[in-house]
Order: sequence, then C-alpha cells, then structure tokens
Amino acid sequence: MAVKLHRCSNVWVKIEGHPCWRVQKALDDTGVEYEIVKEPLRKSKRTETVEKTGQNLFPWIELEDGTVIREESKDLAERVRAGRLREQAPAT
Repeated sequence: MAVKLHRCSNVWVKIEGHPCWRVQKALDDTGVEYEIVKEPLRKSKRTETVEKTGQNLFPWIELEDGTVIREESKDLAERVRAGRLREQAPAT
C-alpha cells in the first residue's frame, strides 16, 4: 500500500498557492509513491478527516502503517522535501 494523500477533490487546481497542490507537488518532486484520496469539498462532509486528524482541513497524509500527518501545507511540503515524511512529528 502506498502513502495516501488526502486532499480536496479539485485535483485540476495546480497553482503554487493551493495547499493540496503544494503537498502533492512535493511528493511528485521527491519521487514518493502515493495514492490520492479525494475528500469532500463541504466541510460538513469531512467526517473521516475530522476522525483521523481532529480538524476538517486538507491536506493530510496517511502512511502505510496508518500514521496520520496533518500540518500546515507549507510545513508538510517541507517535511516531504527534506525526506522526513516518516519521522515522528514533534509533540505539541
């Protein structure tokens, strides 16, 4: 099973400022194999996102072992580019 990128369903939006695209591009640029999971646009329909991340925001990544990573898209993209995708997130 590949890494899962949970993102909005607007996969056609490919501009630098779009949070979901920012993380997807980082995955593409670093050669990480992933599967896109298109999530609902309406925040009230994002039940899985809320259950797994405690938030209703995108994007978030689910690793092969079920670990969930949810950070601001700039931080998440930087984590991917730095090769730290599978590192434990710091406690907050």
